[in-house]
Amino acid sequence: MISCACNNALEPVGPSNGNRPSPENPAPAGEQEGKWAALADSCTNVLVTNFLDKSTGTFWSTPNDIERSSTYIYWQQAHALDVLLYAAQRNESLKETYLAYADKWYVNYANNYNRDHRGEGTWGGFFNVWTDDMAWICLTLIRISEVSGNKKYLETAKEVFDRYIWPRRLAYDGGYALPWTNRPEDVKNFNACTNAPSCLVAGNLHTYYGSEGYLDVAKTLYKSCIDHMPDSERAEEPPLSYTQGTLGEACRQLYHITGDETYMKRAGVVLQYAFTSNRCTDSATGVLRHEGTDMDQSLFKAILIPYAVNYVLDAGADARTAQVIREKLMLCAKTLDRHLDRGMYPRMYCDYFWGTTFGGGTASMGAQASGASLMEGIARLVEE
Repeated sequence: MISCACNNALEPVGPSNGNRPSPENPAPAGEQEGKWAALADSCTNVLVTNFLDKSTGTFWSTPNDIERSSTYIYWQQAHALDVLLYAAQRNESLKETYLAYADKWYVNYANNYNRDHRGEGTWGGFFNVWTDDMAWICLTLIRISEVSGNKKYLETAKEVFDRYIWPRRLAYDGGYALPWTNRPEDVKNFNACTNAPSCLVAGNLHTYYGSEGYLDVAKTLYKSCIDHMPDSERAEEPPLSYTQGTLGEACRQLYHITGDETYMKRAGVVLQYAFTSNRCTDSATGVLRHEGTDMDQSLFKAILIPYAVNYVLDAGADARTAQVIREKLMLCAKTLDRHLDRGMYPRMYCDYFWGTTFGGGTASMGAQASGASLMEGIARLVEE
């Protein structure tokens, strides 16, 4: 890996990453902007009030860790914090508070239970046996730098990738890919949930460090994703919302780095599949399906939504595909809106499936993060 010194300012040194939505690159005005922003504030506040350990900046799996089940919640921390980062970009009044939590999250290594490499540097606290866990964490570290302007998080992501992720690459018939873990039983397990986010990390590092080495890595990991797809639409089997979304975002990013429209076409195909296939949606309502109740499964949609919104807001996206995805996102949001019990606020929990109302029992951080991610995404989508 060829590394470059980071600029003093957090600015891309290579080609633009494309029309990344931001307050400076807003979406067109749309459906009741104020309503969706208020709903986003409410759903994100439910996440913060009930699931955030404010002393550490990390998240519990159940409200106030009532089930004492948060010890091994690591990769999930990335996507819960991402919700706060989008809220911080959208609402200036929340920015200082949410970035303070993000820094605590960083200092506490995102609740990482693996301590094998602590002492090797700041990055050592983020080491994990699971390759994909580190990749997700790296993406969120990069997001913290983008929102805060502080490059220390980006620099840590770079070190984690250089020291612990890319060195795990293994050869297969088509080139190189990353295994799910560093365990012997995974030497041929080149799944999409590992290689797609790692491709996205490499593309981000290329954007900020300008090293062609990172672009080569991103292209290599993209190829491994494509080579292991069961067909042209599914990132893997079974098709899951988070891998469809992450592969779509990796393709979108590569399009903006290289200008090759093949990448953007692929992004549209895999993202549209997530919102229109009967494998990924509920047949009765058309909204994204119930993917499961464990902490991993309940969080999947929180990963898809921001990347789908990025595509819809991208001027380089296919207009028809973007419109289909936009309509499906709005359908999901309106469905969730109808099933939020306002009378329970601030315990107005999102259910695992947006077509049902939370009916009691123990609420899930994953389900709440997914619902809040949807509302944050819609607020961004319709923002003036």
